[in-house]
Parts: sequence; C-alpha cells; structure tokens
Amino acid sequence: MPRSRVLAACAVPVVALVAVAGLAPLPFAIAQPGTTTDVLGKDQGREVITITGAPVRPTTGQLRMTTILATGPGTDVDLGDVADAWFRTDRAVLPHDNVYPPGKSDAEIEKRNLGQMKESQDAAAVAALNYLKLDPEQVEVDLHLADVGGPSAGLLFALGVVDKLDGDGDGDGGDLTGGEVVAGTGTIAPDGKVGAVGGVSLKTQAAARDGATVFLVPKDECSDAQAELPDGMRLVPVSTLSDAVASLRDLGQGQESKVPSC
Repeated sequence: MPRSRVLAACAVPVVALVAVAGLAPLPFAIAQPGTTTDVLGKDQGREVITITGAPVRPTTGQLRMTTILATGPGTDVDLGDVADAWFRTDRAVLPHDNVYPPGKSDAEIEKRNLGQMKESQDAAAVAALNYLKLDPEQVEVDLHLADVGGPSAGLLFALGVVDKLDGDGDGDGGDLTGGEVVAGTGTIAPDGKVGAVGGVSLKTQAAARDGATVFLVPKDECSDAQAELPDGMRLVPVSTLSDAVASLRDLGQGQESKVPSC
C-alpha cells in the first residue's frame, strides 16, 4: 500500500478520537463574574439587613457582596468550552469537585449552599454585635438575600450591620463607606475572623462592572485577587472584621497611607 494511503488510513481513527474527545464531558466547571448586591439596600423589594432593638442610621454609599456564576453541577463541559474559557480573562476553568461536592444531586447541593448562607448570616450578625459590644439578646438582626448560597458574603453582611448601627464610629453621622461604592468577599466567623473563599479574580471584575473602586479581600488571597485586577480597583487585605472596619474608616477620612494594600 502506498505510504500516503497508509498515513491517511492511520489518520482516520486519530481524527475520530480527537472528535470524540472534543465532545466528551470533562470534569470541570466554567466560572465567570456573577451578580453583586448592595447589602445596605434592598433585594427583591426587601431590605437585606433589618435591625430591631437599637437605633438604625440612614446610610449612603454601598457595600456590595460579590458572587461568581458557575456552570451547574450537572452541566456537561467539553474540550471546546475549556479551550474558550482558558483564553478569556473573564472566565475560569475549575475542577468540578472543587466547586461542587462529588456524588451529590443538584437538590442536595442547593440545600447545602443555602445552609451555608444561613450559617454565614448568623455568624455575621454575632460578629458585628460582638464588635460593637451590643447584646445579641437585645438587638435582633435579620439578614435576607434571595437566590444566593454559600458562605462568602459573611464579611460584607457584618460590615453592613456595623455601618447601619455605628457608621464610621466617630459619632458624627459619617458612613463607614465614606459614601463610596465598596465591594468585597470573605467568610466570617463569630469571633470576627475572615476566611478565604475562592474566585476572587472574577469577583473583582464583577465589582468593577457595578461601580466599586475598593475591594476587600481575605489577606491570604491577595495574589489571586491581583490576577486580572481591573484598572482603578484598590485591593485592601483583611484578616478580621476589625481590620476591615479600620481600613474603611481610614479611607473615608482620607488617611490612605494607613490602609494596607496587596
């Protein structure tokens, strides 16, 4: 058989294998910048933060919690999807099991995520009231955010409670945000410690899209947040709720040299 025909015959199964590989589902999820929500405002017509048992101050400015949007746990991701996302700055390719727990149904994952959000809200309320030295038995905090799961909004929830109750803490009626649009991410523990969340480079893009110029990021994720950082976005690393409050207060008072950067 002529050499050219041999090569052509050998190429057929190779092409077929490549075609099959290109269509076969891969163990990845594709993520992109998601929605942001001002925790000082309303969500679906309802206040995100409602406080009873203590005077609540009016606020200006915004504290925007950020999210990423990932392909669903049952969505097939093929080689073409991965290749497209790999070369885009507004997409990330993540191992499927890093995004969703293996062996769980969509309903089980949704229930888990909503449970994490409830735990995050409870921890945020306790952390904020502890920071302000207020009795949780006398002050009730109700947090509402529809259609969002997971624990990553904890820091912003806690900051929202602090702003509504204490502002910048100087007693002059100033806002913790300084009237600006501030965004961020991070889990929160009842003692005020801030934890890492993942997806921060996509969240900074979501924040910039929605008008934020300052982004609060868990300190351990500074390097991740610097990847694809939008122009004009200032990263402020935080390890605790106290860190975040102090940095925002200093920014609002024009003392930028006192504020840490990544």
